[in-house]
Amino acid sequence: MAASNERIREVVESYVSLVGDGTAAEIVDLFAEGATLEDPVGSAVRTTREELLEFYGMLEGLQQESRLVECRIAGSEAAFHFELRTITDGGTFTLGPIDVMRFDDDARITSMRAFWSDEDMTIS
Repeated sequence: MAASNERIREVVESYVSLVGDGTAAEIVDLFAEGATLEDPVGSAVRTTREELLEFYGMLEGLQQESRLVECRIAGSEAAFHFELRTITDGGTFTLGPIDVMRFDDDARITSMRAFWSDEDMTIS
């Protein structure tokens, strides 16, 4: 039985929250075994838990805020826009990627693709 829209939304909300202030392990725990990550689209696809941990580990220790802007769920997939603000001594960097995720029957992420480029980042 496929995961419900409500359960998928919960995972998306958890993901966005954890990207803002969670640990790499907490984020990666949302992914199914064998999941793929392409962030941003066009970059190397990460396929192992170790690669996912390394990727999300880059966020640990940063002062960040995240919020879900919009989410659409259809079947076993979700497309959502969120905002990630990173605060540094050099200013505040804001990025608003659109992520597309596919989920298994247990609402674990099997594929994540992030659509964004450097032009989508603002600095204030």
